[in-house]
Amino acid sequence: MKVPFTNTSDKATVPAAVSVALVEDQEDLCRSWVQIIESFGGFECVCTCPSAEEAVRRIPEARPGVILMDIRLPRMSGIECTSRLKELLPTTPIVILTVLDDDELIFRALQAGADGYLLKRSKPAELRSALLDVLNGGAPMSSAIARRVVRSFRRPPANPRNEAHLSTREIEVLSLLSGGLSNKEIADQMRLSVETVRSYLKTIYDKLHVRCRTEAVIRYNANRSAVP
Repeated sequence: MKVPFTNTSDKATVPAAVSVALVEDQEDLCRSWVQIIESFGGFECVCTCPSAEEAVRRIPEARPGVILMDIRLPRMSGIECTSRLKELLPTTPIVILTVLDDDELIFRALQAGADGYLLKRSKPAELRSALLDVLNGGAPMSSAIARRVVRSFRRPPANPRNEAHLSTREIEVLSLLSGGLSNKEIADQMRLSVETVRSYLKTIYDKLHVRCRTEAVIRYNANRSAVP
């Protein structure tokens, strides 16, 4: 849903109320976000959910114009919730709103379908601008997050032959990683200690010029498809 807006005294105005769903497990924080969002004018919180499970049940019925999603939730994570909601509401923009700025979580959230990624330390004006941006087809990100994403694209491009520099064991670890296995599951399957698996992963990251599991899997899959 695109929301046209005009600039008056450098402030964008929303012509009609935009409904917002908020997924946040901390009650006091949730209440504060609702007050901030509704103070903007033109925005209304129509649904607040303290867990991902409740969000998956209630948000599709509420049909909000935009969803704000925390990552660190009690059981199912906000990333998994984002993925499930995208299946149910594919055109509804979802913006991550979290304190977490870990590289792996950023890329996992974007892969899951998040349309933006904001840190909770963002100022109210930045949140309002981000809501308007995502409703108009943008991909808002806190400046610190945007810098991380930009850095990831500045790394050396994938070399289809990079895997030749990985040992047989490293390729096995990477293959299991691409299958979605955790460090412990990889360790159990390869009869190694979890610490040894972590050591392999560090070496793999260095050789593939990546910084997290998600990027390693992306690079691995890209290399496999590129090799004739």
